[in-house]
Amino acid sequence: MVCRAVLIAGMLLMGMVFAGPAGAQSPEDDRRAVAALDVEYQAAVKRNDFAVMDRILHPDFVLVTGNGHVFDREGLFESERVTTYEQQDETPGSQTVRVFGDTAVVTARLWIKGTGPSGPFDRTLWFSDTYVRTDSGWKYAFAQASLALPPGQAAVAP
Repeated sequence: MVCRAVLIAGMLLMGMVFAGPAGAQSPEDDRRAVAALDVEYQAAVKRNDFAVMDRILHPDFVLVTGNGHVFDREGLFESERVTTYEQQDETPGSQTVRVFGDTAVVTARLWIKGTGPSGPFDRTLWFSDTYVRTDSGWKYAFAQASLALPPGQAAVAP
């Protein structure tokens, strides 16, 4: 009886080794999850929903804007507290998600319109958002945004 229990335990252990970690996702599942998370993040920014932004952002988050400003997580929150958005939406069909193991990069075209500390703004830009897989799921760790695009710029990434 003991030998049979040891054999069964060994088989279960081998199954876990070859199956990978519990809840492991396929690259396509990861791509869909990160794509949805990035859209959720953009919507949270539009609503100034700091609880959702806080949940999604990595503790060491950094944003580099097209004009060279660098924001850490707290600097981003400080900036967003004095900004109101009418638009903060990805151009439909422009989002591309590339997954590289425990890192994913989202690229999309974004239309932002609102009022900030410097007054009203209305522009379209490209961004790249980098997500990393953590013990608590995907977290948004790094972002880089382009300068405002000229009118008529192509709607989809190469």
